[in-house]
Amino acid sequence: MSEHTSQGRRFGAGTLRVVAVLGLIGVIVAVVALFRVVKGSGLTLEEKATFVARRGPLTISVLESGTVRAKDQIVIKNEVEGRTSVIHLVDEGMHVKKDDLLVELDSSRLKDSLVDQEIQVQNADASRVEAEENLAVVKSQGESDVARAKLTLQFAEQDLQQYMEPNGLYENEVKQVQGTIGLRREELTRARDSNDWSARLHRERYISDTEFLADQLGLRRAQLELDRSANDLRILREYTYKRRIAELQSEVDQANMALERTTRQARANDTQAEARLKARQSEHKRQVSKQEKIEDQISKCRIIAPADGLVIYATSANRNMFNMGKEPLDEGVQVHERQELIHLPQTQSVLAEVDIHEANLRKIKPGLPTIVTLDALPGERFFGTVTSIAPLPNAGMPWLADVKLYKSEVDLEADSASLRSGMTCKAEIVVAQYDDVVYVPVQAVINVGGEPTVHVLEDGVPVARAVKTGLDNNRMICIEEGLAEGEFVLMSPPLDAGAAEPAAAPISAQEEPNDVESIAAQASGDMAQKIRTQLDTAAESPGTGPPGAGEVKNPAGPPQPSSEQIKEIQAKMKRLMDSLTDEEKERLKTMSPEEKGQFFKDKLAEME
Repeated sequence: MSEHTSQGRRFGAGTLRVVAVLGLIGVIVAVVALFRVVKGSGLTLEEKATFVARRGPLTISVLESGTVRAKDQIVIKNEVEGRTSVIHLVDEGMHVKKDDLLVELDSSRLKDSLVDQEIQVQNADASRVEAEENLAVVKSQGESDVARAKLTLQFAEQDLQQYMEPNGLYENEVKQVQGTIGLRREELTRARDSNDWSARLHRERYISDTEFLADQLGLRRAQLELDRSANDLRILREYTYKRRIAELQSEVDQANMALERTTRQARANDTQAEARLKARQSEHKRQVSKQEKIEDQISKCRIIAPADGLVIYATSANRNMFNMGKEPLDEGVQVHERQELIHLPQTQSVLAEVDIHEANLRKIKPGLPTIVTLDALPGERFFGTVTSIAPLPNAGMPWLADVKLYKSEVDLEADSASLRSGMTCKAEIVVAQYDDVVYVPVQAVINVGGEPTVHVLEDGVPVARAVKTGLDNNRMICIEEGLAEGEFVLMSPPLDAGAAEPAAAPISAQEEPNDVESIAAQASGDMAQKIRTQLDTAAESPGTGPPGAGEVKNPAGPPQPSSEQIKEIQAKMKRLMDSLTDEEKERLKTMSPEEKGQFFKDKLAEME
């Protein structure tokens, strides 16, 4: 292979890396494309790489990286406001039980605030009491009588309600008597057993008559006590209850009439005093609420396990290439409110969270089979299915604004204890599987006149042929129509065939050239034509070409540029970039691909 061929391929690889990583420097791509135009044109047919079209099975898949996590898990978050430090942390990987202490946060600041707040509550309470006393002083004797009548009525209603309501005083009295009856029954049973035993012993002459008579007396006493308690219950239900209800109802009626009489006499202007009292009461409630909130925050500094589970730190479960610099969870680390601290998986079922690049979105859809492999488990393969794809790209990657990744979930058909949350995995999503199809490398296909085209060798001569393409796996692309098995296609088609198109790059039928490639082709088209014209003139008139052109290695083809010419082109493009003002750079961001191409053409023309 010639020096020009190897150098041209190095420039081509460099261009692809620039487009994939930066996506910004269109002029550099234009220079690389220009070198390939100038250098590639000097290759002979024997020097051009070819590929024999193959027929057979072809798998179309997308390989993306991701992380394994539990399907069902409890996420423990920090609920303490502001930033606090971790003073105690359970070890990662430990199996904990419900109510075990997981994390303890520093509460010293909150405790100091609680002391200050308690003082505020006491002051507010003192102000409230003062307002109440002031209201009592301002009010007239009549108002005092009204308040007293209201209290009397209130207490009377409460007494009546307490006596009548379920589990009230009456039911308590009933239960007390019933409890006494139960005790008397127990005592009667014991007395009866004791008397029976004494009778047996008396018959056998083991106890005296006096002892036997004492046991009989105890039996009769127990029976009398039981009868009296039962009678007390009957009296309570039939007489005492009715009498007490009548008394309480009478007290309520009397209190109502007294309140009505007193209210008619009480008229005074106490609006200001009452308003002041209400304000002090509201302030007191507000201060009490703040105190309760601080106490609640102090209680939340001790985070306990809501259920049994395996402890996994959130920083370990969510670790990926974009947050590798994030401080891991540990004692002494500061955490903020709503921050995830610990994950507690509830089952062994797992799924894989995979970040899909936007370029592959058109291929991926829910339901596609997936093969997952893990670095931690070499040789093992797990099968799953794509279940969901996020509608929006991941946020939190400002340094990679041009890289759009969509989080997707793959449900794994495995309940393996060896699969743990946080493990790095590779997910191969199988998009399609052709059993029998003709395929060639993706670089053998270019876009000519808006149609996918390959260059087939016919009698040793490359002939452009339009084909119908299918999906590709970034290495091979299937040819549905227009190409047969065993035909030779050029791996590097003649660039002249795609020069008429702004984006003559090897692409699949479903992909379109990006803005960078379009700009490169447009910006370099005129310059390539000018250099070719100069080289053709030099070939027709020896000795009149550009200085330092050197000897032409391929007399049958167009002359090759010298190293001095290449350096001159590089210097010219560098001067073009250096000459751009900040305003022009900003304008480039809002231009369409056609406007960008015209812009570079005009700048190159100004430099001529």
